[in-house]
Amino acid sequence: MLQTDLSLYNNSPFNPGGSAVKRLLWYYVNAVFLKSGLLPSSSFKVFLLRLFGAKIGKGVTIKPGVNIKYAWHLTVGNHTWIGENVWIDCLVAVTIGNNVCISQGAVLLTGSHNYKKKTFDLITQPVTLEDGVWIGAGAMVNLGVIAASHAVLTSGSVATKNLEAYSVYQGNPAVKIRERIII
Repeated sequence: MLQTDLSLYNNSPFNPGGSAVKRLLWYYVNAVFLKSGLLPSSSFKVFLLRLFGAKIGKGVTIKPGVNIKYAWHLTVGNHTWIGENVWIDCLVAVTIGNNVCISQGAVLLTGSHNYKKKTFDLITQPVTLEDGVWIGAGAMVNLGVIAASHAVLTSGSVATKNLEAYSVYQGNPAVKIRERIII
């Protein structure tokens, strides 16, 4: 029976975008100004993200401890909240709509590995959170998932498939438990 052999792993087909210098600079900017709690100001974080190619709308709140892999793959709409210790692993495009709330400790993943291959190849797919989506504290959105307009992923849940509009999802894997009715 074949076994995984990580010595054969080859990440060269993956291109994260940006030059090596840009990626290195972003690594340190992200570590000092976003991941740390040294700078609580959202406006300066938004400035830095835009400087590195992110498309960020107006009125965006970014709390301390946020980790963003490659800013140039990130698009965020207006009046969106990104909570403490959120990890946005944007190896490829992450698109976040208007009025989205990503609660503390949530994770948006765009990458994984092909466990069926001996070489454990990298797999990437974009993530989209449409307008009005709420991702609960400690929840995880896996690669390729689209959370449709005003969907809710409850705290600690794991989205492995698309979330329907105006629906509430819970569990691991997340399943629809009810409609979301906004009053």
